[in-house]
Amino acid sequence: MAERSFKKEVQQLRIPAGEEFRGEGILAITKGLLQAGVGYVGGYQGSPISHLMDVLADANEILEELDIHFETSASEATAAAMLAASVMYPIRGAVTWKSTVGTNVASDALANLASGGVTGGALIIIGEDYGEGSSIMQERSHAFAMKSQMWLLDPRPNLESIVQSVEDGFELSEASNTPVMLQVRIRSCHVHGRFITKENKRPRYTLKQALENPVRDTTRIVLPPASFVHEHEKIRQRWPAAVKFIREKKLNEFFDGDFKDIGLILQGGLYNGVIRSLQLLGLADSFGNSRIPMYVMNVTYPVIDEEVIEFCEGRRAVLLLEEGQPDYIEQNLHSILRKAGVTTHLSGKDVLPMAGEYTTAAMKDGIEAFLKAQQPDALATHAAAAADEAGATSLAADLEALTTPVAKPMQRPAALPMTFHPKVKELANVVPARPAGFCTGCPERPIFAAMKLAQADLGEHHVSCDIGCHLFSILPPFNLGATTMGYGLGAASSSAFNVKTGKRSISVMGDGGFWHNGLTSGIGNAVFNKNDGVIVIVDNYYSSATGGQDILSSRAENPDRATKNPIEAAIRGAGVKWVRTIDRTYDVAKMRDTLEEALTTTTDGPKVIIAQSECMLNKQRRIKPLFNKAVKDGKRMVKERFGVDPDVCTGDHACIRLSGCPSLSVKDSGDPLKEDPVAYVDNSCVGCGNCGEVAEAAVLCPSFYRADIIHNPTGGDRFLAKVRSAVIGFLQRRRAARQTRYAL
Repeated sequence: MAERSFKKEVQQLRIPAGEEFRGEGILAITKGLLQAGVGYVGGYQGSPISHLMDVLADANEILEELDIHFETSASEATAAAMLAASVMYPIRGAVTWKSTVGTNVASDALANLASGGVTGGALIIIGEDYGEGSSIMQERSHAFAMKSQMWLLDPRPNLESIVQSVEDGFELSEASNTPVMLQVRIRSCHVHGRFITKENKRPRYTLKQALENPVRDTTRIVLPPASFVHEHEKIRQRWPAAVKFIREKKLNEFFDGDFKDIGLILQGGLYNGVIRSLQLLGLADSFGNSRIPMYVMNVTYPVIDEEVIEFCEGRRAVLLLEEGQPDYIEQNLHSILRKAGVTTHLSGKDVLPMAGEYTTAAMKDGIEAFLKAQQPDALATHAAAAADEAGATSLAADLEALTTPVAKPMQRPAALPMTFHPKVKELANVVPARPAGFCTGCPERPIFAAMKLAQADLGEHHVSCDIGCHLFSILPPFNLGATTMGYGLGAASSSAFNVKTGKRSISVMGDGGFWHNGLTSGIGNAVFNKNDGVIVIVDNYYSSATGGQDILSSRAENPDRATKNPIEAAIRGAGVKWVRTIDRTYDVAKMRDTLEEALTTTTDGPKVIIAQSECMLNKQRRIKPLFNKAVKDGKRMVKERFGVDPDVCTGDHACIRLSGCPSLSVKDSGDPLKEDPVAYVDNSCVGCGNCGEVAEAAVLCPSFYRADIIHNPTGGDRFLAKVRSAVIGFLQRRRAARQTRYAL
């Protein structure tokens, strides 16, 4: 069950040629693939292109109508190897995944694909997950394009440019017999806009035709001596062909401006941010017209020497905006300009950050520093640029900025400067950071509460974590885990600790990671090497961290995929003898006891615990509509809620330290003799019961209670409610009567 459904939106993919398409970037990419005549599509979900996979899955009926094969790949390596269909046959194929981690996984297949080259167009759509919103290490895909000699597109973040880049990518691939990478950032994937459509095309050459007419060309297979020839072919044939195509098709764009002595060179994906920065400096209008000339590199690799020289010749200085490090493009431009004898001064990371995401604020500061050094009069043309950045600009100052004459007026009014009130900056220093954590009711939370309890009895253990929601166990309140090395590599990352001592290592992986990589690199490796450690597999029925997509072990009925394949069967098939399956992770006591058994048993070989409970986010998405419909239809429905008795709660908050549930908070006790706030369950509670289970397993105070909220109660329910109220009222009155009272 995917996080978002696009069943309604994908109907736009049927829009005929000449009409206006409105929607999100991921929908536009899919429409671009159909318009380009793609023959097959595959990929692996992950931010920021998870929803692209969801769109393709929901559009499978449309794809089948066009004889397009779609496949949810087992991993990024599987997806990359899928492009082998374009090596011998003129079939256009596209795959997608999260980069850079996905590109790392796919690297072996991609290197071979790039070496032998392709006959049909091969497009790799990579979701560049870079910046403060990312969940991975900070690296760029640019290095891989350079290493394997694949061309890298980085289109401007608007739907028209993105769709055009899909078509251009296929044509560039076929013109140069080289796979092409299309890089889309988070903002590109989810930008909204419109474009005029073209007709959807059936593949010119289908997979069926390829199977019926097999082709074999040993010069395309990566074996000696052909592999030695491939390196020279890349430089002598494919590169010149790519440069020729890029120049003739004008894939890179030139935008003119008023200042002829200076210019900006930028990656296409940064275009919107650069325009906004120029607006804040009074050097661009709301329609994107810039006063500073720009060379927009929609193709960031290869760099086209002639275009760079053409743009820089006659200019005193240019500024390169290249996000991330190392400064690959900047080094390349210096080489091009100096070899050509062009004396234009090139600025880049001397005024812009060497590392980190290029936000609007960062680029504005860098452009401003460049202009102060190279063209100060450009800043003097707009009074708003001199506004006090330390505090809020008053309304009078804003009006004055708008009405002050400028040296060369813009055709349209420029934007006001971005300023922040001092109180906002002060607040940022006071409010504590709020790191990501488990969702309310997450079935993974009790696993790590149990692990904390087990370690309280048996001592601290080395814990190897894995990519996925369970990685949040590293953060408070659990503070577990020492390493994380990659998706599905939790067990592999503790393999060096296979040493006979009094303690065993603990490693964690999710069900998505298990099927992606963990079965072979983790479980198989542990069996083969007789690893003595404990492996916990979190089975929450979906690839939850990437949006709730189905996997092999999902319980869902999926008409297009084979689900319901138990993890336990795969583990036992790999040779594991000691396996325990817990079908309800919220039973904290059972989880703790099973962990302690695994850590102390004398059985040889890996000890595997499969902890099963459905992802609460997906469960709520599934049951809430059904529940609400049943209530509306008048059916009796019961919703479980949990609470804390403030009279019983001692206020030590041990339950919070062992749970960390967002719905478990604190409030004033209401008792002047009880100064500490008491625990409190707010209305976001989903009734999982973890808080009470933790309190019981840890032998904490018995302050938790469960309340059943009954919708459409029966007569029996109403009678029982009256009886309970009468009994409770009687006991309360008797207690009140026995209390000692003092006269004032």
